[in-house]
Amino acid sequence: MRLLYSALSPFARKVRVLALEKGLSDRIALEPATPYQDDAVRSLNPLNKVPTLVTDEGEAVYDSAVICDYLDGLSEPRLIPPAQPERHRALTLEAAADGMGDAALLVVRERMRPEGEHRQDLFDRQLKAIAAALDLFDGAGLSADRFGVGEIAVAAQLGYLDARKVVDWRDGRPALASWFEIVSKRASMVASDPSAG
Repeated sequence: MRLLYSALSPFARKVRVLALEKGLSDRIALEPATPYQDDAVRSLNPLNKVPTLVTDEGEAVYDSAVICDYLDGLSEPRLIPPAQPERHRALTLEAAADGMGDAALLVVRERMRPEGEHRQDLFDRQLKAIAAALDLFDGAGLSADRFGVGEIAVAAQLGYLDARKVVDWRDGRPALASWFEIVSKRASMVASDPSAG
């Protein structure tokens, strides 16, 4: 398999962490790609976004949640619970983390615009979404003993907030900060940390 990815993408990191946790990383060749600009990505994914996975059969699989679902089905242990209510809880946690990541990306892109062209309404709206998601995660009772798809998604996005200095998210969220301190030391998180390479 091949994974077209960007090291800074929190969505690609989520896929990489899940693959590492499942012991599948040796089956996946990592191919750095530039999202939205790389024709190699566009030829596989009409949205021209990373991550994009190419299966051994040559099929393109995209959107990080779909890639995680695909990889989870390849081997044990299952990191997406198969039965309800655990399944929808895990997938809802993943969706909240991914949504927070979308908001963070918009904030980062807006900051790249020239001074004076920033849209304060966009900043306000996205930062409100990020804060609400962070508060949700802080109160979610995340356990460092379980590191399934929901927890992986949250950890990858928190790492992105740190890497891009989007917000100082630890202040007032002691449970989340403590949890992240523990899970960020997992081998899969260390191996996929873009600042380590």
